[in-house]
Amino acid sequence: MNTKAQNIPFSRIGQALRSGLLVSALAAGSLLATPLHAATEILDQVVAIVDDDVIMASELRQRLAGVTESIQARGLEMPPEDTLIRETLDRLILESIQLQMGQRVGVRISDDQLDAAVQRIAAQNRMTVDQFIDRLEEEGQSYASMRENLRHEMILQRVQAGNVSQRIQITEQEIENFLATEEGQALTQPEYRIVHALLAISPNASSKEIAAAEAQVKQVLQQIRNGRSFDQAISSSTGPYPFTGGDLGWRKLSDLPSLFSEVAPSLSEGETSAPIRSASGIHLVNMNAKRGGEQIVAQTKVRHILIKPSEILSDEKARALAAKLKQRIENGEDFAALAREYSKDIGSAQEGGELGWTQRGQMVPEFEAAMAKTAVNQISEPVRSQFGWHILEVTDRREQDMTQEVIKNKVGEHLHNRKYQEELDAWLRKIRDEAFVDIK
Repeated sequence: MNTKAQNIPFSRIGQALRSGLLVSALAAGSLLATPLHAATEILDQVVAIVDDDVIMASELRQRLAGVTESIQARGLEMPPEDTLIRETLDRLILESIQLQMGQRVGVRISDDQLDAAVQRIAAQNRMTVDQFIDRLEEEGQSYASMRENLRHEMILQRVQAGNVSQRIQITEQEIENFLATEEGQALTQPEYRIVHALLAISPNASSKEIAAAEAQVKQVLQQIRNGRSFDQAISSSTGPYPFTGGDLGWRKLSDLPSLFSEVAPSLSEGETSAPIRSASGIHLVNMNAKRGGEQIVAQTKVRHILIKPSEILSDEKARALAAKLKQRIENGEDFAALAREYSKDIGSAQEGGELGWTQRGQMVPEFEAAMAKTAVNQISEPVRSQFGWHILEVTDRREQDMTQEVIKNKVGEHLHNRKYQEELDAWLRKIRDEAFVDIK
């Protein structure tokens, strides 16, 4: 450890940042080479004032250590030390500005939201939360610090999304123009996940060998048609010849071998093609899954009346009122009139309880389950959701072609994401220019 470096005042950092000169090796050593535990031996000092916040030398040192470790772990070339310090401090300044913005508008990340985020991270690493925590501790990291860093990151994401997304407008004309390009056509092509099996046949095979191979493929295909899975039928084949092949993964039609691109569009999910002959042998093609392409969606037209429990209306009385309204409707009273009088769903009450056409995933699970088992022109029994007690009437059902809507939504999301980074960079420059920043 360089003991002299520990005594260099942190005002040297500010001098380097303001002057743009390289930090001397001695000052850089105090920031980049000193282990974190040595921070307790140094008098902490403010390196920057940012509006109503301050950035301490210890924060900068800790962030620099993390950045340096990340660069080294990825095998990248280390930038000049003054550049590294300047860019790291500027990143801390931007984060401080955004965190203060979030605090002013009341952005909060609850412990439950944080727990859910940790669970997602652990799952992405194929670990349980306990295993994830153990791994952090094995690597010398603090779980508590990691949670707080994650909380800050989630706040930053919300502040950025709230301020940047509203600056992005995607017009119908932009979507149409993009769809007319090669990039747009490639983006919206259907994708197929194909599992392929090849029974190879030698070019010099005799007619007897070819007949045996064809019989073996026919037997396997018959098992599949009888309900056996493609993988099981192929792996358990007892014929004289081995199958090769496997999962080709998700591919667009243009990325498939021509042999498969001809048959793929005609196969339904789970369907296996008839045997296909090529110079290599006999192929079986199974359509494991497909996405994109034609999107036919089941939709339900529904209306409802919502009764909310309150301080003067207990949960049981709310359920009883919903049941009573169901009986009145079945006795001939008008559903729409009762919805206008009794329903507490502000969005639909004045429309007679109409929710319009809905599809899977738009309603809460309890409501969707009741909707699915209610016949057209029938009134459901009272059903409880997080909002209260509902009675609902299914007035129609249909299969709707949503292909164009799905394509436009996909293109709109793509264009939004492409614009987002540009707008984010511009917004970050703006808030940095508008903030009061004093580097010490």
